[in-house]
Amino acid sequence: MPRHIAPEQLARLLHVPPGARPYYRALAEALRGRLHDGAIPVGVRLPAERHLATALGVSRTTVTAAYDLLKEQGYVTARQGSGSTTALPAGGDTPWTIPVPGDGMIPLHVASMPAASGVAAAVENAAAGYHRHLLGIGYEPVGLLALREAVARRYTDRGVATRPEQILITPGSQQAMHLLFTLLLRQGDPVLLESPTYAHAIQCVRLHGARAVAAGELMESSLPQAKVAYVLPDFHNPTGSLMGAEERAALVAAARRHDVTLICDETWGEVAVDDVVMPPPLARWDTDNRVITIGSASKLWWGGLRVGWLRGTADLVERLSVLRSGIDLATAVFDQLVVADLFPQVEEARAERRAWLATSRDTLMAELAEHLPAWTYPKPVGGGSIWAKLDVPSAAPMVAAAAAQGVRLAPGRWFGVDGASEGYLRLSYCHPPHVLADAVRRIAAARPGMAPVTENRLTMSL
Repeated sequence: MPRHIAPEQLARLLHVPPGARPYYRALAEALRGRLHDGAIPVGVRLPAERHLATALGVSRTTVTAAYDLLKEQGYVTARQGSGSTTALPAGGDTPWTIPVPGDGMIPLHVASMPAASGVAAAVENAAAGYHRHLLGIGYEPVGLLALREAVARRYTDRGVATRPEQILITPGSQQAMHLLFTLLLRQGDPVLLESPTYAHAIQCVRLHGARAVAAGELMESSLPQAKVAYVLPDFHNPTGSLMGAEERAALVAAARRHDVTLICDETWGEVAVDDVVMPPPLARWDTDNRVITIGSASKLWWGGLRVGWLRGTADLVERLSVLRSGIDLATAVFDQLVVADLFPQVEEARAERRAWLATSRDTLMAELAEHLPAWTYPKPVGGGSIWAKLDVPSAAPMVAAAAAQGVRLAPGRWFGVDGASEGYLRLSYCHPPHVLADAVRRIAAARPGMAPVTENRLTMSL
């Protein structure tokens, strides 16, 4: 059954200028915009015309005209006796492919940085002590104890008491996500996702035969529809937003009421750009072991270190270690030794990343303000990207035109469940300032020559 949205709730999400004329067109445009930015998910049953008219303080005829216009444009579907349901016009999906480095393009679609300064020394230290592990078999299904202790200690320092037995080391956070979905999901199970959300999470849900359900701004009220929910509370990818403590507490409480497992992705959690007070981890409010946390060394230290981790119960870790035996057996010992050596200098790495990203973010924002002033976006306080709303309905022509100028862009459609966020771009500022300035000027130069997309074989973002 489709989910419902209450008329009062929908009215709060729709911002129509008081003097807009004709009002029904402005109302349709507002609803269409909220569908594109993912605030209203696809597949939600809209209120009856008379109920929404009452909530908005307009005539029923006005709402009916707006619904009819949206039906013509493909944003609303209707069946006799079933009401009106949100939709998106049919369109081709972007192929899910892996980015190919070294093609001479500016990779503005990739939110990853070169290695932090401490990585080289950690590699040397790991090499010096590597011989101690050569007498063993090399397979540690749950991970090296030294690294599990380091990760557990970091969680404890952040306010969530954790034992090493609660930590599973994986070859990156995506492997942790893959293991969890394999264990928890069955064919057709609903997985609640923010929209927009991390693009590879959408892909992972579909690869497991599960059903991606978009929550938009309705996360708490949508929980009854899901078995598992995937969230990014810390410097959200792609928006950069930071979930507040009260919102975290309310989310965990709602998940408890509806018996939903929360998978919390903290991949960007250590990468603040501004000097913000970080709320406690989502697991701080977990009283019945329903919050499972994913982390990674890739953003703080280096993506070439294929090391991630998962925090859950000791029983969950044991079950996942058995499950992974049919997938990858264990994480590389050398990479684990490197990351274990890096953890004591975690604050130094955070400060280094903050300095790098603050300069690059401010450069990107200044260049956008000068050369593309019609684009709007919130200022991210952490993470590695800006979530920009364009002044055109679709980013596809912009992506194609920028590629012709030597810049790879990440269209919003990659991050929107059911193809939402069509009019957005995720712009990575994980690049030197001079590269970002060059990229923006190339994009601005491409705008006058934008043309419809005829070939859409773009690469996937990180």
